Amino acid sequence: MNLPILQLLVLAAIAVFLIIRLKNVLGTREGFEKPPAPLDAAPRKDRRNFEVIDGGPDRDITDHVEEGSESAKALEQMKRVEPAFSVSEFLGGARGAYEMILMGFENGQIEDLRPYLDEDVFESFEEVIKSREEQGLTIEAEFIGVRETKLTEATFDAATGLAELTVRFFGELTFAVRNAEGEVVEGGPTEVKRQRDVWTFARNMGSDDPNWQLVATGE
Repeated sequence: MNLPILQLLVLAAIAVFLIIRLKNVLGTREGFEKPPAPLDAAPRKDRRNFEVIDGGPDRDITDHVEEGSESAKALEQMKRVEPAFSVSEFLGGARGAYEMILMGFENGQIEDLRPYLDEDVFESFEEVIKSREEQGLTIEAEFIGVRETKLTEATFDAATGLAELTVRFFGELTFAVRNAEGEVVEGGPTEVKRQRDVWTFARNMGSDDPNWQLVATGE
């Protein structure tokens, strides 16, 4: 046997030996073997759970007032009496009511607003409007928008069912006061007036009347 053939046989024997050793160490893959687990399969200790837990804080309340505050407790009572009540929806309605009532007052047209105004508030608005008319003053106003609507306080009388919500508004409007001669005596047609108002709305929860009434105004 010549030398080249002998060398090939030795190399072949070494190769067979290595293959057998590899099979013994690594094993073979046959049939439907279980795939390796994904990297995220094992639970991580630092993983946070953001799921909402039943019985947790009512976000419709805690988004607007501090959790556990007297206002939060009052809102919870309101919802127990009237489950369909939503603080967020109320504030959206209050925002619209603010524009409607404010512009009705500035333009001297509040008769149609009577259902939304407490009698004392209606009379005070009416008195101011009459005073302006007696002085020959007219107001030109155009609503621009509300920069902020914030619930500042909520109270609830469980005995009577009376709920009161106090809201702070920051509004913007153009405002010009003209005298009997048509001269501008205050503001201007293009001058923007920033107005801050704190209004309190009231309603008997659970009643058939869905309308809230404006019962107090302030700054």
